[in-house]
Amino acid sequence: MKRILILTVVLLSGVYLASAQSTRYTAFEPASVWNDTDGNIINAHGGGVIFVKNKYYWFGEKRGRGASEGVNVYSSPDLLNWKFERLALATDTVNAQSDIARGCIMERPKVIYNDKTGQYVMWFHLELKGQGYKAARAGVAVSENVTGPFRFINSFRPNGHMSRDMTLFKDDNGDAYHIYSSRENYDLRISKLSDDYLFPTSKDTLLFSNHREAPAIFKHKKNYYLITSGCTGWDPNKASLHIADNLFGPWKNLGDPMIGPNSELTFGGQSTYVLPVQGKKGAFIFMADKWNPRNLIDSRYIWLPVSVNDGKVEIRWRERWDLKAMKDSK
Repeated sequence: MKRILILTVVLLSGVYLASAQSTRYTAFEPASVWNDTDGNIINAHGGGVIFVKNKYYWFGEKRGRGASEGVNVYSSPDLLNWKFERLALATDTVNAQSDIARGCIMERPKVIYNDKTGQYVMWFHLELKGQGYKAARAGVAVSENVTGPFRFINSFRPNGHMSRDMTLFKDDNGDAYHIYSSRENYDLRISKLSDDYLFPTSKDTLLFSNHREAPAIFKHKKNYYLITSGCTGWDPNKASLHIADNLFGPWKNLGDPMIGPNSELTFGGQSTYVLPVQGKKGAFIFMADKWNPRNLIDSRYIWLPVSVNDGKVEIRWRERWDLKAMKDSK
């Protein structure tokens, strides 16, 4: 990250001591160390971002070296400099029988706002304590405040289907959808959510069966675009892009949208979200995680601009870039 180091000078026993208090970023440098405004490494993996009252809020997995420790939330006015807000959803340290008891696995949290109920609704992939990846459930939590704390509501298999890697999508008319990997990740499914966004409806269908995960979706004009990864554990692989004019399909495979060094392995990362940039028409940022399974807290973030021109999508590697370089899409 291109950054400006801000120093604080303290007079102690006649000696001036300079200490780094914060780092202000002026450009994105994908896969570099990214610290928050307190100087701590950002811990928000597999995440998503929403925009509320002139600020962005980034929700993501809080990770130790390997353990799942809940969901963190950060805020930023500029997408570069992120303030740690709080642990938005914590594991339950009191009730050992809770679905989110300490030792569970929470992955890929996404938050959307429900205009009808006035609640922020979080969905995430949940695995129960001591079961590895056997449970394959979706978890739901809510809050009246964007930063939480979120209250855990329930977990389940949507319409009886396994649910692992997932994302949420809120359409222009306020309808919301859950897109998730199912059947041991061989299927990718979509379900429309209830009006309160707390449950899947029976409108649930298979999108395709290509052994795909890590869904990230965005809408440009009248088309929906869906980026997914293959299933190779923590190891990176080739991304694919699908397009449709209806969320329930049919979806057409457009191939790999990545361009540049190591593009065939998604630049070493895996998709998690596509973020619309406020104030820029048709401008999006592709968000990916560069996983480090030996120390998950040190998994890096790859954020790159998405180019959409006449329906053609490209995500090109850049060593350094800023929002000024982003142009309106055609």
